[in-house]
Amino acid sequence: MMTNKKAGILDSTLREGEQTPGVVFTTDQRIDIATRLSDTGVSMIEAGHPAVAPDVYEGIKGIVKLKKEGVIKPVIIAHSRAVKSDVETAASLDVDRIAIFYGVSDRHLAAKTHKTREQALSIIGEAVSFAKSQGVPVRFTPEDATRTDYDYLVSAIKTARDAGADRIGIADTVGIMWPLETRNLFQRLIHDVPGVEFDIHAHNDMGNAVANSLAAVDGGATIVHATVNGLGERVGITPTQVIAVALKYHLGLDVAKLDKLVELSALVEKYSGLPVSANFPITGDYAFVHKSGVHVAGILSNPETYEFMDPSLLNKGRNYVIDKYTGKHALKSRLDGMGILLNDEQLSDLLNRIKNNQSAKFFRDEELLEIAEEVTGKMLKPRPPEYIEGLVWVKCGSNVYTTSVTRRISIVNNVTEVMEVSGDYDIMVRIKARDPAQLNQVIEDIRSVKGVGSTLSSLVLKKM
Repeated sequence: MMTNKKAGILDSTLREGEQTPGVVFTTDQRIDIATRLSDTGVSMIEAGHPAVAPDVYEGIKGIVKLKKEGVIKPVIIAHSRAVKSDVETAASLDVDRIAIFYGVSDRHLAAKTHKTREQALSIIGEAVSFAKSQGVPVRFTPEDATRTDYDYLVSAIKTARDAGADRIGIADTVGIMWPLETRNLFQRLIHDVPGVEFDIHAHNDMGNAVANSLAAVDGGATIVHATVNGLGERVGITPTQVIAVALKYHLGLDVAKLDKLVELSALVEKYSGLPVSANFPITGDYAFVHKSGVHVAGILSNPETYEFMDPSLLNKGRNYVIDKYTGKHALKSRLDGMGILLNDEQLSDLLNRIKNNQSAKFFRDEELLEIAEEVTGKMLKPRPPEYIEGLVWVKCGSNVYTTSVTRRISIVNNVTEVMEVSGDYDIMVRIKARDPAQLNQVIEDIRSVKGVGSTLSSLVLKKM
């Protein structure tokens, strides 16, 4: 696909993403995420607001160090209020850019800053000018831009531009825009305020963040703000993995290495403690899993019938569910892959048993094998090795929100069930492993979860 558009991703997982309720990254996690973002190929990393807390400051410091060593490649940005002390703190870290924000809608001026429009323009100009005097490029973000009187928005942007800002981030702070309106806004701003480039920061309150980001790029925006897994205030902003694929598919823009997105999503899922839903676009477990018999027959014949992209480009594979919706073609294909050959009569019998079984949501390969053996009356292939099961009781640390620990544990590999319980311990975890070594590793992974104070582990010897 040919396009004359240009765009890149500014990933704000370390700033906007950490504003998700319950999400806190350690310094080491911040540096690890930044390194993975660099490997993924994003253009910019908004590393945080250094004046917020010492750990954020240290995290940015570590990221900048790796940038100077050539380990991290993207532009590193520090967030700042339009306050001299914030700007000084950000500049002291030797970041590549400072991003200053100020609320410009009449709602923000009246209820938050208690400033007149003229006073706000003066504050914006002075803050940007001071940041520029520190020898650092400046982005200015007019907060709540999409609910701001247009003429005043233009005045605020021109004030920032004339004071030295070369980028402007248009923030749809409460996610009220819709795509056509977004495209028109960016086209109009680019015409009325030359000399700067524009970013889009789209919140997802109405579910339009991705669509609005695409529309902004179509209207001339050159940077899209995003977070891995769509983290952020309230329901978050544009998800990095979704917008990266959407920009590639719709506009032919290579803004990230697609085969790194699944790994990146899993890392942020682990560190944030917020599980990604199985049906999350692009990187969710079900993104390329098919269920309907018609759909499965289609993808077995030609994957393009029900897939917009080859999942291998994302380092994922395609799969399909065997359940009551399954057709004979899909069932035969799954059995063939297991090395099990049934005649038409046996295949029909097996399919009927599946459709009449009301107790299973779907059938795993080992369950299909058991039913196939019932149909044929003979052993078809050796049984897979049994798993080892273990139980881990977890006591949370003091002043720790138990549910947040439960969520973090639930995404540890090989954890099959997590329950909050009463008594001496706070959480009970059921785990499965292929051997003792893997069982020990899972237990260690649980112990390393933030908020876990102590554990007690037991091996399941017999189940009735």
